[in-house]
Amino acid sequence: MIPFNDFKKLDIKVGRILDATPHPKADKLLVLKIDIGDETRTIVAGIKNYYKREDLMDKKVIVITNLEQRELRGIKSEGMILAAVKDDKVILLTPDEDIKEGAVVQ
Repeated sequence: MIPFNDFKKLDIKVGRILDATPHPKADKLLVLKIDIGDETRTIVAGIKNYYKREDLMDKKVIVITNLEQRELRGIKSEGMILAAVKDDKVILLTPDEDIKEGAVVQ
């Protein structure tokens, strides 16, 4: 268990995937360009085996925006998209209604 105040430290927003390209140095990674309202971020995600590029375009996703940046096989990742796993399949978390990019998840 973590204190609620630790959870409140996370900056979680709605983002919209603008582009998804295969990572040039990794078979399972995609390099995503995501609009989070006030800026566009690059996020590297291990979802290539579960989603086709065309299915990701304009998809709304949930993004943690205040994680430390991390380099994944030479590409800087500036956040994390949230997903769940069901029966060995990765499923992106998405809002159930249309909502503007940058909306804060509380």
